[in-house]
Amino acid sequence: MKYSPAHFLGGEMPSVFLVVGSRLLREALANLLKKKGDFKVCRVCSCLADATATVAASGAEVLILDSITARQSDCISVAEITEASPNIGVLFIDMDDDPELFLECIRAGAIGYLLKDASASEVVSAVRAVARGQAVSPPHLCRQLFRAFSRQFSALPGARTKLEFGLTRRQQQLIPLIAQGFTNKEIAAHLSLTEQTVKNHLRGIMRRVGAEDRLQVIDLTRLSGALR
Repeated sequence: MKYSPAHFLGGEMPSVFLVVGSRLLREALANLLKKKGDFKVCRVCSCLADATATVAASGAEVLILDSITARQSDCISVAEITEASPNIGVLFIDMDDDPELFLECIRAGAIGYLLKDASASEVVSAVRAVARGQAVSPPHLCRQLFRAFSRQFSALPGARTKLEFGLTRRQQQLIPLIAQGFTNKEIAAHLSLTEQTVKNHLRGIMRRVGAEDRLQVIDLTRLSGALR
């Protein structure tokens, strides 16, 4: 359950879990949030791998990560956290103006994304907004999100693929592109992913379908009726 403005006025302080790779930024954020008085910093650490198992147990309403932890984890750990704690608000700060990284963070479950030039007041406002369940992002990157959704919606096949093989939604999206002969690089560009992410999904598809290569993926999904 996200917090309304009354939550802040009633004396209850939303708790924040900081996972920030930069020591200077980590200390500055902790001091900034504590100074404001309407946040409780419940945990501070430098590595997301060390924090994944403890975020849910901490009871934090907001998880803050920086660009270092985002790139180190490839957002996989973030997705695991948001799946285990669906009510937590994830905010990425000190980020690059990179549409691909922005979309990866959103797919992992983030609802907040602040660039490196964000001011202290913008950071505080963003944390408050995320605690209330509100999304925060630079307007020009938000436009990229709409474009990515439009592309992915047009590429999404029917639910038959998931029912037949237990594929994830992302894996389902790759099937028709593989059938069209797209390379990993082309699929990555089409779905705004990294090539390594595409390779990981392709390996997952082959394992679930029982295929040894891309051609068998096409043949098996077409034989099952999942690919038309």
